[in-house]
Amino acid sequence: MSRPNGTYNDESDSATEGDIYNESTPPRSISLGPRGRSGLSTPVRIALGESVARISAPSPVVDPNGLGWPAKSTLSRLHETSAGKTERIAKLAGAVRTLLECIGEDPDREGLQRTPDRYAKALLWMTKGYEERLSDVINNAIFAEDHDEMVIVRDIDVFSLCEHHLVPFTGRISIGYIPNSLVLGLSKLARIAETFSRRLQVQERLTRQVALAVEEAISPRGVAVVMEATHLCMAMRGVQKPGATTVTSTMLGCFRTQAKTGRNF
Repeated sequence: MSRPNGTYNDESDSATEGDIYNESTPPRSISLGPRGRSGLSTPVRIALGESVARISAPSPVVDPNGLGWPAKSTLSRLHETSAGKTERIAKLAGAVRTLLECIGEDPDREGLQRTPDRYAKALLWMTKGYEERLSDVINNAIFAEDHDEMVIVRDIDVFSLCEHHLVPFTGRISIGYIPNSLVLGLSKLARIAETFSRRLQVQERLTRQVALAVEEAISPRGVAVVMEATHLCMAMRGVQKPGATTVTSTMLGCFRTQAKTGRNF
């Protein structure tokens, strides 16, 4: 099933619009089912508005799929054996050798002899987000707190690969949320951003996935994510504008419904 942000899930995706919290919704139990919208099932099942004293310890995150995996085939990276990874590197190196031949180069000349293997390993490293479970990234760093003001981590440096041209884009992400009895370990916000950026991406989807991951992890009152990035596909080809930057944002919950809250971010 195609989603507005360009990602795909199969028919077993059980998240619906009814799972999205808004302030007019009466207290109820939150559950996104076995597949969360950002690749993260809600780790704590509580009634919205329930007192902190009644919140039990977070249960394990169930499933790392959903928005985190635009194509089901990427799951093969998550479960790959060492032999499978060796085979993948060899196949990728062969493809790079073909690419060099297709641009008129000699892959056997000095300077290029090891390039196919180097590039194969580098590309897998740059896309290591396909091998990471968000449950492991968060690692139960979810804590019950009565803090009800904004939490912001600004200027998280990230890099990713544009899925249209396979060239890098780099930038900074700022993440803010207003807790609803639960907070995330601060470093986990940066790790969530890194996990999603280390995949083939478009900036719009990356921004939204980070926001949805935070929303589904701790069900805050609202989440705001802003990203500013420079794309080499705009700097080195096409319009060739090296100084251009792209800004994207995703506002969820009270950041979206209350303009003053959004302006304070």
